[in-house]
Amino acid sequence: MNMKTTNAKPTSAPDALVCKPGEISACGLPSHVVIEMSKVPVQHTDAEWQARLTPLQYRVARQQGTEPPYQNQYWDNHEDGIYFSVCSDTPLFDSRDKFESGTGWPSFTKPMEQALVAETRDASHGMIRVEVHCAVDGGHLGHVFDDGPRAAGGMRYCINSASLHFMPRKAYEAWVAGRADHAAKAAAAASASTASK
Repeated sequence: MNMKTTNAKPTSAPDALVCKPGEISACGLPSHVVIEMSKVPVQHTDAEWQARLTPLQYRVARQQGTEPPYQNQYWDNHEDGIYFSVCSDTPLFDSRDKFESGTGWPSFTKPMEQALVAETRDASHGMIRVEVHCAVDGGHLGHVFDDGPRAAGGMRYCINSASLHFMPRKAYEAWVAGRADHAAKAAAAASASTASK
């Protein structure tokens, strides 16, 4: 779906990153890459994905679609926290790395862990882009460009809100602590089981 950005730009957006009215944003075009889904750890059938996700989440994350700029959940979210993949419990982006790109989509300078965000060359729509997806569940996230803030490495991960779910920082810290407690209990149980044999 070709997307034209005609919304007024935010006042804080750098002019170099803003699509002028009538211009087609490279972010606003869907992806047409082939992602090797057999290699991702989290797998579901197509019917299961449709049952787990909203129609918009399914179209964007599982069918490599996109959502309208400035009309999505997180483009203007300034709350402190972590953005997870909507398809799994995989933390992908930290709000501390989020910046106002002027594109109308959430933009980040980097992922939390590079290994969790895979990249694939996307030659669709007569241009060369780099598509990004969650390496754990194969969900399409968006694209990465090299026009981000230079002081933060120069990258701009332009990500669809529909591919993300947000967790406030305190809830995330509790989530991490809960996972650590669970892992410690599992290790203790395994150790006790081995000792009793």
